[in-house]
Amino acid sequence: MRARDFGIVVSTGTPGPYNAITDVPGVRVGHTTLISGSGPRVVGEGPIRTGVTVVLPHEGSAFDEPLYAGIHWLNGNGEITGMAFLQEFGLLGSPVGLTNTASVGVVRDALVEIEVGSLGKGRHAWSLTVVGETWDGMLNDIDGQHVRAAHVREAFDAASGGPVAEGAVGGGTGMICHGFKGGIGTASRTADGYTVGVLVQANHGRRDRLTVNGVNVGRALPPSGLPHEGAGSIIGILATDAPLLPHQCRRMAQRAALGVARTGGAGENSSGDGFLCFSTGNRHLPANSLDANGPRTFPVTVLADEYLDPLFYAVIEATEEAIVNALVAAETMTGADDLTVPGLDGRLLASMLTSDK
Repeated sequence: MRARDFGIVVSTGTPGPYNAITDVPGVRVGHTTLISGSGPRVVGEGPIRTGVTVVLPHEGSAFDEPLYAGIHWLNGNGEITGMAFLQEFGLLGSPVGLTNTASVGVVRDALVEIEVGSLGKGRHAWSLTVVGETWDGMLNDIDGQHVRAAHVREAFDAASGGPVAEGAVGGGTGMICHGFKGGIGTASRTADGYTVGVLVQANHGRRDRLTVNGVNVGRALPPSGLPHEGAGSIIGILATDAPLLPHQCRRMAQRAALGVARTGGAGENSSGDGFLCFSTGNRHLPANSLDANGPRTFPVTVLADEYLDPLFYAVIEATEEAIVNALVAAETMTGADDLTVPGLDGRLLASMLTSDK
């Protein structure tokens, strides 16, 4: 169940056919979800409430066909690997992985093997793979590092277009958002003939700040009683088929933070809030910017900055709806030490928004 299934229409823009990041042609998403055990936490044994999500930016190899990209940090208490290269060259040259804080390394290494090793690149290849994280240590035995390379391969192989599973799936399995069960959410908007898609791993926010369509519903709900509210994080992956340069992708990523703010997120001190945007509008770029044998010049198509505003609005709206989708899709979960985090009842949320009118 998604926000619109409950009659909750976030903002006024027009979504794509799936209202998902996969509405951008070629983008695919795969999850591996790990849920096992119950009761007291025993490091290395469980309970396990975690996973990995993989976003593939197009149908081919991102190593062979990198894309222009940019990143923005609202608050830097988090990690996305590969950022030094991405910021220097403005290129995304790998799939994007999402997981928990303690499993960034294994996901990064597994994606290197998939993208470099299995494609036969050999010793001349290199990969600065992109993997983002949020912390699921309240529900999950995070120190047990239960994500394995095989789980990353499973998510990679499962990646597909069309509808995207949301809520407590993949990297979002053990996440908490605004005092409710959170996780993976996605949405899209069409704007000026282009498509903008957003996928979030939502693990941030305080209950009393939760806002939907401008209505602060959090203050009307009982306190969560959970410790460390507002200390979590959100990672957002943005895709568009608009032909953008790296600086324009970075500007798009900035606007995702406004979508977070519309739902009550504030980039709190202990929150890691990072957003990456890539453009498929110039697909056939040289594979290696450091290759002296590559072309000396090459053509690209660029959308003029003066025409970016509709795409900015699309990012804001899609980010807001993706967060709401993550909340209403995630069901109540009991995890480590028998901690129970409730799901947000979509019917209750819809009634609160209706009664406010």
